[in-house]
Amino acid sequence: MAMLSLCGLSDDTLFKSKCEVEENEAFETFRSDNTVNQMNLYSLPGNPVENMRMITARDTMGRPIELNFHHGTTTLGFLYQGGIVLAVDSRATGGQYIGSQCMKKIVEINDFMLGTLAGGAADCVYWDRVLSKQCRLHELRNKERISVTAASKIMSNMIYYYKGYGLSIGMMLAGYDKNGPSLFYIDNDGSRTPGKVFSVGSGSIYAFGVLDSGYKWDLTDEEAQKLGQRAIFHATHRDAYSGGIVRVYHITKDGWKHIKNEDCDEIYDRVKNEAK
Repeated sequence: MAMLSLCGLSDDTLFKSKCEVEENEAFETFRSDNTVNQMNLYSLPGNPVENMRMITARDTMGRPIELNFHHGTTTLGFLYQGGIVLAVDSRATGGQYIGSQCMKKIVEINDFMLGTLAGGAADCVYWDRVLSKQCRLHELRNKERISVTAASKIMSNMIYYYKGYGLSIGMMLAGYDKNGPSLFYIDNDGSRTPGKVFSVGSGSIYAFGVLDSGYKWDLTDEEAQKLGQRAIFHATHRDAYSGGIVRVYHITKDGWKHIKNEDCDEIYDRVKNEAK
């Protein structure tokens, strides 16, 4: 060992077999491609704070300015005798600035499971993508579709690992499995809550007002879909941070189905004419 040190050599390179060296090199390449290279669509989740530190703005004195995100949206979901209805708006805002009127706030996890977005759009979309990958891997390993309960637990565990790192997530996970329909709410602290009726976002108080007056278990499919759309529409009418298009999805034992997209202005004109 002393001779190795004197010659500037290490036992790692001298006594390891060629296979071990190649195995270590392959692992480092895999780690780099799947954690460092974020352009890889299937990259493993890294530490989001490291990238945030790189883009943090600074004031005239060179001191870092804390990034203060202002969020606004309205999403809802509820269980009833015919399955699950999800309805969302499509406005993406940054404070008082409207960034988009056509943001898709429902993400297809698989053919029987959907996730909604509320909070930071980038955070929600990224972790929904990671969850979709994990659900697919579960199917390949176990030869059966993952349950909604298991998927929600996976999402909760992943987010809890980054608790306090500045994530902004308030999502619903809804789906149908062998145990029937399930609906969960998951936030950026990793908390996971099952329920029958949820509304998330800045306009949720207005949506809850409509849901409380019209929700019942034995709704028909048409009544449930109209209730979801009406609740989102009323929220967009009162909440400045919600608006754009109202999207409605319906989940049954046969999978999810996209019911309709309708612009809030068109709904307003229709409701106004019906009231005359």
